[in-house]
Amino acid sequence: MRLLRVGPAGAERPALLEEDGTLRDLSALVRDVDGALIGDEAALSRIRAAAGARILPALDPHGLRIGPPLGRIGKIVGIGVNYRDFVATARMATPAEPVLFLKAPDTVVGPDDTVLVPRGSEKTDWEIELAVVIGRTARSLRTDDEAMAAVAGYALVNDVSEREFQNERGGQWDKGKNCETFNPLGPWLVTADEIRDPQDLRMRLWVNGALMQDSSTAEQIFPVAFLVRYVSRFMTLYPGDVINTGTPAGVAVSRPAPKPYLRAGDVMELEIEGLGRQRQQVKDA
Repeated sequence: MRLLRVGPAGAERPALLEEDGTLRDLSALVRDVDGALIGDEAALSRIRAAAGARILPALDPHGLRIGPPLGRIGKIVGIGVNYRDFVATARMATPAEPVLFLKAPDTVVGPDDTVLVPRGSEKTDWEIELAVVIGRTARSLRTDDEAMAAVAGYALVNDVSEREFQNERGGQWDKGKNCETFNPLGPWLVTADEIRDPQDLRMRLWVNGALMQDSSTAEQIFPVAFLVRYVSRFMTLYPGDVINTGTPAGVAVSRPAPKPYLRAGDVMELEIEGLGRQRQQVKDA
């Protein structure tokens, strides 16, 4: 299934997108698309049954904002330096273990919402990533099978980052990862059964029409199953938590000078195979 949330910011309603592009209202069945829903297999089965019976009312998508596909996110765990092509172009050492950081849930916006360059920023950067959405409580998982069983689905995410704040201001990466609007998510939460292999998804990002990132999740150093298992050793994962699994080569920070960091007026467009497309205009905060 492709689950999403539509409507004004803070007042989104749950919806489902059918294969033919028809948008269906889920409001009569569920309150929201959130951890409570994706952790409830009975509720998901009711949605599947209603969709199959063609009884869900259609929504007119014209002028309807698409919000983040997941509400009430518990935590967002970011993974750094997780693509072989990124390591090669950045001339970095391959990490022996995943690099972890946290992003606040209030950084999340819809897939086509505005991205704001923070005041004083000179190094705001893009990062296309595969987001993994957790669907069951995960503590100290031991096997890849256990890890994949904890995955409810996947989404497209832009892990926007401010590189000076991240790398030049001391302390943790969190300074450059948690600015307002720095986690556009969606358009859909695609349930795990719809994705044949999360390690074989093409991913591309354009800025002002120029292709900046063109890679595949096959380039991940630490694949999805390993990451879920690894993170669960250090923190408990709950339904509705999200793991941003890292970005491939092509970000501004790794490009030759003058590095093309984002400025007001720029437009980012990005897509991952099977997970939809985003478009954000950049403005000053």
